[in-house]
Amino acid sequence: MAQERYQSDWFDEIRVETYTYTTKDGENLDLDIYLPQADAETERATLIYVHGGGFSGGARDLEDIKEFCNRMANYGYVVASISYRLTRKGEPTGFGCNCPATDKINTFNAAVEDVQDATFFLIENRHQFGIDPQKIILAGSSAGAETVLNTAYQPPYCYGLDSGPVSYAGVISMAGAIPDTTVIYDESAVPSLLFHGTDDDLVPYGTAPHHYCEKGSPGYLVLNGSYPIAEKLEKLNVPYWLHTTCGAGHEIASTPIKEYRDVIVEFCFNYVIKNEGDDRRTIIEGEQNTGKYAQYNFCTE
Repeated sequence: MAQERYQSDWFDEIRVETYTYTTKDGENLDLDIYLPQADAETERATLIYVHGGGFSGGARDLEDIKEFCNRMANYGYVVASISYRLTRKGEPTGFGCNCPATDKINTFNAAVEDVQDATFFLIENRHQFGIDPQKIILAGSSAGAETVLNTAYQPPYCYGLDSGPVSYAGVISMAGAIPDTTVIYDESAVPSLLFHGTDDDLVPYGTAPHHYCEKGSPGYLVLNGSYPIAEKLEKLNVPYWLHTTCGAGHEIASTPIKEYRDVIVEFCFNYVIKNEGDDRRTIIEGEQNTGKYAQYNFCTE
């Protein structure tokens, strides 16, 4: 029974409750929590999902997200889909090459703070929700992926638990990147599932400027995508699964929760629940633009 949980549909009824987990600048930040019903387990693995939208749009309760959260809760997970501060909403410079790099970093930091606050709320109410603080997985898409990567690769954080500081148990990134891979080291690295397309011209698969902005533009900020993150994790002997789609662009930010749900389920179970992950690289065939992305031309013989 313990092995079937988290691997297949296990619960028929899921209850969804909405809570305000914090208030920032007069704005209530809410989360929807999906709770398997008639469940005797009191310490359950938990998935926190962070939506995309360029830090200016998107929502925690879009239909695709609700379907994904319900399905993962069917498998036995407690799932929380969160709202966070959309600090670029209404900003004339957006989040591209006209947005100053310092503003981009501040945007990342604000979103990270919100995810940490949501985590604290869930841990503080762990008995009510039946949550195991040591088995919390972060997942996010696009801006949400940038957020969860920047949140996950931090040293263990003290939430006032008798058991001591807590690290996230794993992270799932769908077209995400981080400014600096030196934040990934022995005490901060966690098992990672990294979805990305080789031809993503917004959030680079390799190491390149965000949105491929020209050097000297206000928004020039070099980011490290899924490929260099995987390389760093391999050097640290921390298990990862790099899931590469050759020739794909930023649409990979939205496809995994629909098309690769089985990969997500396998990662969560083997890499987090069983703690038996390995280094894995999956390549989905496609025609890569080798003229622009030649340094990562491993998609063809």
